[in-house]
Amino acid sequence: MLLDTSVSSQIYVEDCEVCCNPIEVNAQFSNQELMGFEVGELGQ
Repeated sequence: MLLDTSVSSQIYVEDCEVCCNPIEVNAQFSNQELMGFEVGELGQ
C-alpha cells in the first residue's frame, strides 16, 4: 500500500489482499509524518 505523505488526510477504499472484501483506509499526515492510520471493514 502506497500513501502520499504530501496530502494531510486520505480516505479511500481498497480490496483486502487476503479475503478480497472492500476495506476503508484512513490515514492522516502532518509535515509528511504519519499521525494516524485506521482500517475498517465495509458492508459487513
